Formats: sequence, structure tokens, C-alpha cells
Amino acid sequence: MTETTTPAREAFLAGERLEDVALFLATDYVDDDRLTGYGEAVDDGVVIVVDGERGRNAFKAATGTDAMGFARSAMEHEGIIDGDLTGGTCPEEPPADEDEGDDEHGVQFIFAFAEAQNEEVGGIYADGDVVHAYAQCRCGTAYSDRWTV
Repeated sequence: MTETTTPAREAFLAGERLEDVALFLATDYVDDDRLTGYGEAVDDGVVIVVDGERGRNAFKAATGTDAMGFARSAMEHEGIIDGDLTGGTCPEEPPADEDEGDDEHGVQFIFAFAEAQNEEVGGIYADGDVVHAYAQCRCGTAYSDRWTV
């Protein structure tokens, strides 16, 4: 599948939809073709960008997990989440040269929101809007990443 980003995901990633959340649900985690009607089909799943409340409810319905509780637990481990919100690298995943080719690692789902620039807070928040992203790996590890838009 050739991936093209929808205007909703582009706007979210540009920090233009601060009231919304983005969800990525991997096909091997949630196999429901109806989801593509609510979002954007990507190679390994679907990305949905919706207003915050609906997004948190959709996340709970799809994963059985409270979005903000999941985010708090994922903050315990820093990993790498792809800037397009369609994958990542688990902090428990061995380096590529040590990888034995098993399928233990891979993103099952991602929950993300963007926060407006806040110079008073400092750090990366002073540099621009910040995307906060939280992922769940197949191995069971939840991890987080954040970056400036």
C-alpha cells in the first residue's frame, strides 16, 4: 500500500489540532475493516485523528485501556515512535545486528496528543508545539516519545 497522509493527520502533526488526539491501531491488534471508515488506512493499520474526548473513548473501546492511565504508565520507558505515528522502536527491542528475526516486537497501538508551545515551561516546550506519543509493543512494554513540531 502506498501511504499518503490525510489532511487531518498532517494538521495534527503540524500542531494545528491541539484539541484532538491521534490513534494508531495495528491490523494484527484490531482487525476491523470498519475502522478505516473513521480514519486513514496505512500499511500496518489505521490512523484516526478525532477530537480529544471522542479519541479517548475510541482508544478505550479499541484497547480496553484508559488513554491517560496508559500514557502515565508508558512514560516510565522512553522509546522511539515514528514521526508519522505508524510505528516505533521498543526500548526492549535488541539492536538490529542482534535481532534474531522474531516477531516479539512491533507496535500494537499508539495514542498521541499535541501540546501548545509554552515558553514559561522551558525545554522543548519553549521551542514550539510538542507531540506526546505513547505506544504499546507486542512484548508488553509501553513506552513514550515526544518531539517538537
